[in-house]
Amino acid sequence: MGAGRALGLLLGVAADAVFGDPRRFHPVAAFGSTAAALEKRLHANSEAAGVAYTAVLVGGTVAAGVAVERLARKHWLTQALATGVATWVVLGGNSLATEGTSMGRELADGDLEAARSRLPHLCGRDASRLDTTGLARATVESVAENTSDAVVAPLFWGAVAGVPGLLGYRAANTLDAMVGHKSPRYLKFGWASARLDDLLNLAPSRLAALLTVGGAPVVGGSASQALETWRRDAAAHPSPNAGQVEAAFAGALEIRLGGRTVYLHGVEERPVLGHGRNPDSGHVTRAVELSRVVGFGAGFLSAVIALFRK
Repeated sequence: MGAGRALGLLLGVAADAVFGDPRRFHPVAAFGSTAAALEKRLHANSEAAGVAYTAVLVGGTVAAGVAVERLARKHWLTQALATGVATWVVLGGNSLATEGTSMGRELADGDLEAARSRLPHLCGRDASRLDTTGLARATVESVAENTSDAVVAPLFWGAVAGVPGLLGYRAANTLDAMVGHKSPRYLKFGWASARLDDLLNLAPSRLAALLTVGGAPVVGGSASQALETWRRDAAAHPSPNAGQVEAAFAGALEIRLGGRTVYLHGVEERPVLGHGRNPDSGHVTRAVELSRVVGFGAGFLSAVIALFRK
């Protein structure tokens, strides 16, 4: 079983790197549509309604993954193919790198309007109120956080729990992106989705930070600064997970992240991560390179874990 799962994870990483997201009939998009339709029926200003909503969608997805795993595990090759397809579907490394690279190019060209139009593809900031530095900072932070959320975490859960882990994690993470906000509509209803996502990312976010430390020299960054900033600043971040990898990226690239953060639903005053200079377009490009390094490292490590896991 371990060999099939390990090979499948590597196949999925390769498929994401070469092909990116499926262009048509993306299962995650279908899940999002289903979640949006169910929200219309179940939404209420209560945590109990949010718990039911999360349980139905994540539980149903995990159940589907269990069924696929049981059918595929009869032979190592079918398990590898099933795991590979599931891994390809849930990974977002290629799309993240594509958007980040385009943002770096637009900032380097001074095309502020194009950069502002692109930012919603990466995060939920109010781009209209950001200058070049603000856009660069938002992009680096988003690349860092999504390297953990969209690459390292699904691979971790795929190594630990196979297809159910891959699909269940992506379902929970998608719900967090949809309803896990602190806006009036979702403050209570999205509580369960947000907390579940926090729980599932506790271990992967720290693994992502560790891989960032190891990968920093590959992109001309500082491993020692990555480690120091991670250990010193991560806990001050309001998120128990995003702060881990954002602090590591700040140290690795020797820049300063955090501070005043403007979302569409409000403003957050975040602690500063790192003691370097403010990020620019060049740091955005290097952040994408670092994201790729971390992603490939996570792919290799997940395969090793799966290979030796009974």
